[in-house]
Amino acid sequence: MSPAQVVLLLVVAAVIAAAVVIGIRMQRSRKLQATFGDEYTRLVSEHETKAAAEKEMLDRQRRHAELDLRPLTPEARSRYADEWQEVQARFVDAPEDSVGAADEVVTRLVGEIGYPTGDYDDQVAQLSVDHARTLSAYRQAHEISERARRHEASVEELRQAVVQYRELVSELLGEEPVPPQRPQPTAESRPASRP
Repeated sequence: MSPAQVVLLLVVAAVIAAAVVIGIRMQRSRKLQATFGDEYTRLVSEHETKAAAEKEMLDRQRRHAELDLRPLTPEARSRYADEWQEVQARFVDAPEDSVGAADEVVTRLVGEIGYPTGDYDDQVAQLSVDHARTLSAYRQAHEISERARRHEASVEELRQAVVQYRELVSELLGEEPVPPQRPQPTAESRPASRP
């Protein structure tokens, strides 16, 4: 083989290797985007490089795999659904207290499942692996809850926080914590009785 052929062969091999590496990275990026959703975009914007953001996501997945996550028992699901009904009922008379209670319910719920509860940032990082869809709502609700503790949140923001907490509670319970109520028929909407 001539020296020119050897150089050409090395160049072709290098191009193929580069294409394979690029393909693997693109596939990994697509998989991370599918897993983390909006959290992927947020992390990429926070880091200096896309590679650094993806490294953090891979680290989150590794740490998440080490968690001892447990499914909730039917009794625990029922207990949390009942607690959530109380949170919502309390909102009318005490919106700030209701938001604080919502934050407490979520913290206990994620703890019972097996997520960390000591550090909020660690908790959010671990939740992002399985619950990225509702993570943005949870972040916003928690931020409003923090402002509510300082009496800096409007009633509309407090309402919004309860709705956002409910998204995560519903996802964690796997069902609506308070099923939608069917409107009771009024006299006008009832079918006429037949003679």
